[in-house]
Amino acid sequence: MFSIAALVPSPPILVPELGGGAAVGSAADPADQPAVLRAAALDAARELAAVTQRWTVLGVGTADGVLGPESAGTFRGFGVDVRVALGDSAAAPGFAADPQLPLPALIAGWLRGRVAPAALATARLIAADTAPSRCLELGAALRAELDADDEPRGVLVVADGAATLTVKSPGYLDERAAPLQAELDRALSAGDRSALRALDPGLCADLAVSGRAAYQVLGGLFAADPSDPSVETHYRDAPFGVGYHVSVWRPEREMR
Repeated sequence: MFSIAALVPSPPILVPELGGGAAVGSAADPADQPAVLRAAALDAARELAAVTQRWTVLGVGTADGVLGPESAGTFRGFGVDVRVALGDSAAAPGFAADPQLPLPALIAGWLRGRVAPAALATARLIAADTAPSRCLELGAALRAELDADDEPRGVLVVADGAATLTVKSPGYLDERAAPLQAELDRALSAGDRSALRALDPGLCADLAVSGRAAYQVLGGLFAADPSDPSVETHYRDAPFGVGYHVSVWRPEREMR
């Protein structure tokens, strides 16, 4: 039974070894922006792990694809050989770490390793150009699949907002990005499924909203519920010119 979704962004700076931030488990200095974001993401992942040890990870890739719990990778391409896995592969001596493992799977593997080493995750990548209608179909199909399981199931969405919010953003500044990001933050904090459905893929591509397809699959995941989900927002900001959002969504039926 689908019971919970956690939303986190995908910057590699979540991993302390890559950004020189505070060690995992230490109190986050409010002035240390990576540490504050990291603490929020870890808290959301802990909420997910408290409900279920079986995760489905949603992220955006260059093409559709599925990565099972046997998948393992490394952040070596981002500067440090930090190895992670979607299952218990990392515990096996000499396990093979794929240097090309997509970033959403790497982030999910890192979070899993820190808060729920016994969890098993399967990553489902959605092509960046997937049409909104298809995203909604994928979300609805995933919901039916998870609801068919007698055990609690959870989803971890690894996705980013606009990367064109400032002149230092990866995509430089686009004046259209701030209002779009503000609306996206509002929708994610409110669990507004209709607003997610309304995201324009062309505009999102222009503004480098890389998580658009994953967010619309999330909307499809909750589409059949009688009302918008209950949402607890842990973080919403753009400290490096990219919109980052961390929250936990629970189906309306969970509040009955």
